[in-house]
Amino acid sequence: MLSDYAKILQNKAGKYPMSSHEISFHQETGQQAAGNSPDVLVVGGGPAGSTISALLAGQGYDVVLLEKSHHPRFHIGESLLPLNLPLFERLGVEKQIASIGILKYGAEFVSPDHKESSHFDFGQALDKSFPYAYEVRRSELDEILFKNAIAKGARAREGCKVTKTEFPSGARAVVTSQSEDGQITRWQPRFVVDASGRDTLLANQFGIKQRNKKHASAAIFGHFEGAERRTGKEEGNITLFWFEHGWFWYIPLADGSVSVGAVCWPYYLKSRKVAKEQFFSDTITLCPPLAERLQTAKLVSPVTATGNFSYTSSRSSGPNYLMLGDAFSFIDPVFSTGVLLAMNSAFAGAEAINECLRNPAMASRALKKFDQTSRHGLKIFSWIIYRMTTPVMRNLFMQPSNKFRLQETLLSVLAGDLFGDTPVQFRLMLFKIIYYLQSMVMFKESYRAWLCRKRSIQEVVGELTAP
Repeated sequence: MLSDYAKILQNKAGKYPMSSHEISFHQETGQQAAGNSPDVLVVGGGPAGSTISALLAGQGYDVVLLEKSHHPRFHIGESLLPLNLPLFERLGVEKQIASIGILKYGAEFVSPDHKESSHFDFGQALDKSFPYAYEVRRSELDEILFKNAIAKGARAREGCKVTKTEFPSGARAVVTSQSEDGQITRWQPRFVVDASGRDTLLANQFGIKQRNKKHASAAIFGHFEGAERRTGKEEGNITLFWFEHGWFWYIPLADGSVSVGAVCWPYYLKSRKVAKEQFFSDTITLCPPLAERLQTAKLVSPVTATGNFSYTSSRSSGPNYLMLGDAFSFIDPVFSTGVLLAMNSAFAGAEAINECLRNPAMASRALKKFDQTSRHGLKIFSWIIYRMTTPVMRNLFMQPSNKFRLQETLLSVLAGDLFGDTPVQFRLMLFKIIYYLQSMVMFKESYRAWLCRKRSIQEVVGELTAP
């Protein structure tokens, strides 16, 4: 079962009616708690943490939101999906998000094996109610969401890092935090939300974080000014470039700059023997269509490299805690899923926490439902992401067919339309069948791609298990 709130995302009139069961969090335990014993303590002030804080505080719960940094702070993941927009509307920040973003009507795919690029228009998805999204500076987006949580009543502290969490049986959790001036605070919330992102606070503490055994990737990225941009309606569209070692993202931003990053096999990033800036430049030259767009551009940010992207956790929740977004699992940024999955899990998490606090006898069922929602999007995106660098998947993206409405279905996936009643499941099954049939036809190429992926994953696993 999907989260009840998802039904409002599918209102074709765009008015999102809210029934008392779907939207209300039943303000029955919304008394403000004093001092260090809030109803809910949220760790992390990114999209997931700020969203759930705004939702619960807006329903009368006493919420403490702790963020280790200070907004605005840099974060990658600047490309949003159309199904983010109804969530922004629910939070009341849609106009603020529009003011910082550039419209993104779709995506362009560029392959070294195909002469022409391929364009996907969100307005042609199965549900045509969500024809665009935005490209944004994450520093600006995250700050808007964080301030919105405060405006809704959350007690927020920046520059405050959680150093320890304890979950004594039958008692409130104990969370220890330390501020930048060294002040130690012990909190005793009724419920803890881990929205710490890639810090994966609770997954690390519980020893339940696992490298993804089916995928491995690394990334190197930076920002440019003076790069070539499309004109008209396509100016804000994201472009994906495949190249020998993976793929590049190319994200135009509202201030005229572009975000460029290479997501590649870990073995390639490990081959670096020069400075990051030079390695990044050399990597760009391996993709001539991208290099052409950047030939007059100037790098205006530090180049950042990250290790293996992909991990998951064996569970997403417990009796008085849950994990949102990247704090639970992360696959790969190829479909710009990060902010959507984070916010979606926050809406589902708020619903689960309300049920846990309001009706403890139903807590187990509420958390099971939350877990199903959290895994649902990851499962669908994962199947395509694992195969994104294969020649068959590349062909399907570069030469899309709408037979059986499969192109519309793929567009629905790219738009993030996975959590409501849009009928994507059956057509996705047909898409998979076509993929496997074409893989048989292109057996040699598919087998080589499979071997490359397998070796890369084994190298990462080998590093982790080496004495």
